[in-house]
Amino acid sequence: MIKYFILFLIVAMLISLFSGAFFLIKDGSSTKRTVYSLGIRVSIAIVLFATLIYGIITGQIGPSV
Repeated sequence: MIKYFILFLIVAMLISLFSGAFFLIKDGSSTKRTVYSLGIRVSIAIVLFATLIYGIITGQIGPSV
């Protein structure tokens, strides 16, 4: 279950990355949508990192030997 959540967060981060690039190209510096997209991407990265740490500590994810 946690692996699907991690995959969801990675996909959400990629979507945020491409939407930020689109806003940067389309809007230039006239709006704050690029900055908001960056904030969302940083928030997703923090949640992803915390989820990875939780998964490693609880033993739900780890190296496949």
